[in-house]
Formats: sequence, structure tokens, C-alpha cells
Amino acid sequence: MTEDSERQHLLSVARSWLGTPYHTGARVKGHGADCITFVAGVFEEAGLTPRISIPPYSQQWHLHRDTERYLEGLLKYTREITERPQPGDIALWKFARCFSHGAIVVKWPLVMHAYVGSSCRYENAHTAQWLRFIG
Repeated sequence: MTEDSERQHLLSVARSWLGTPYHTGARVKGHGADCITFVAGVFEEAGLTPRISIPPYSQQWHLHRDTERYLEGLLKYTREITERPQPGDIALWKFARCFSHGAIVVKWPLVMHAYVGSSCRYENAHTAQWLRFIG
């Protein structure tokens, strides 16, 4: 499989998660996921990673810590890029003190992510309402 076909397959799997309700810590397509479990579930289902162990966490884990738990976890399976994100890449944002929100790039700035009070959905990363909370 070529890199381009892997990226397209990943996006196809991610689209199958659209509409999954937001639920902290859940990882069940169609029933519940959050931003990290959505990303992990998609990469696992696409066959690009083994099952990723994610320790239990509270919805506010990032508010009082500087430890880059999300980023460190991702770097076990990925590598950091500095150029323009490509389809299937993972984009990260800082809320509070550390990277704590992630999404799968469709075609920058369009991403798929799971967001509190919503579901797994498409969003424009440049104009998204939740960006006003990033400090």
C-alpha cells in the first residue's frame, strides 16, 4: 500500500466515526469517543497502529499540569512535522498548559475531531468556535 492510499484509507475509516457522540475516555465507534480515543480508534481500525493503551484520565487532566502527556503518547507512534499538514496527519492544540486537543487533518484547515458537548465531526481549524478558548 502506498503512503497516499494509506492516507485515503485512514480518512475513510475516520469518516465512519463521524457522528459518534463525545464521551470522555470512550472508544466505541457510533457510541462514544473523545479527541484522543477518536484518533487512536481510527489509526487502530485503519491497521496503522496496534491497540493503543490510554490510561484513565479526567476531562480536566490538562488544566493543572505542564506534562505533555498527549504529545508524549502520540510520539510513541508518530513523528513531529513542521511543514503544512497533509491528509491523515494529526494536528494538536494547546488548551491551558499543554497540548490537549487533537484532530485528523482532512485537507488543511479542514479537520475531523471529537469535541466536548458535540460529536466526531468536520471543522475548519481556522474558524472553529472552540479556538476562542485556546490561551
